[in-house]
Amino acid sequence: MILADIITLWNSSWPAGVTMLVLGVGFALVLLIASIKLKVEQDERIDKTLAALPNINCGACGFAGCQDYAKMVVADPTLLGKCFPGGVKTKEKIAEILNLQISEDSAPKRPIVHCAGQTEDKTLFAKYDGIPTCTSANALSNVQACKFGCLSFGDCVASCKFGAMKIIDGLATVDYEKCTGCTACVKACPRGIIEMVPFAYDKMMTVACRSVESGKDTKAFCKVGCIGCKLCTKQSEAFVVNNNLAKLDYAKYQPSEAFETAMNKCPTKVIVYRGKKI
Repeated sequence: MILADIITLWNSSWPAGVTMLVLGVGFALVLLIASIKLKVEQDERIDKTLAALPNINCGACGFAGCQDYAKMVVADPTLLGKCFPGGVKTKEKIAEILNLQISEDSAPKRPIVHCAGQTEDKTLFAKYDGIPTCTSANALSNVQACKFGCLSFGDCVASCKFGAMKIIDGLATVDYEKCTGCTACVKACPRGIIEMVPFAYDKMMTVACRSVESGKDTKAFCKVGCIGCKLCTKQSEAFVVNNNLAKLDYAKYQPSEAFETAMNKCPTKVIVYRGKKI
């Protein structure tokens, strides 16, 4: 009796089952064909470009990570050279992948901290007991006498993924052996005293100050600040003084006796070298 019921059930249901099977296979074939027809092929240059990048996803290029930058630079070749950690070699590799001609490479950019004030050189108005970050301390006007100097709490250190920033004797200091030029420290500094500079030489001369206060006030606040005396401008036209602050035109800099004389004559010794140890 049970066997007869099973046979009866089978005879009545198998046509429907076969129909469902045929429909299922048919729909699967339709989807397969559609996926093949509508498939968007990824440009193989994207994978090659991604392989040429450091793949550290630092975001220095302005995109979320290396994958996004690879897609964008393939779509828009004008973005070539935005990978600062990769430097010239990465730029050349990507240019080759994209069949681009690049002009003669300019000097790689590295950060310079425009402050020379160590702990003993600074004048403090009051002890700061707030949140130990430069951003928080910078929001107050009564912490440090010089409002252009390094605050020493290390926002730049925290931002650097390469361990290239340190606070040494109260001053943000770049380890140029580790620095990749990613610009993270520049963005992290609330006082804007870190600048990306083209390093045409392993060591670059610079004016390590950002203060535009009068010479009298600067001397009162800091032992090593620029007082705008213009002695450096008498040695080389590469130095210009505006708003009580001397600046060096890096495009005009090249090691010479004139620059050495300018550095030696600086009364506050704020003209210094920055770069790799030689």
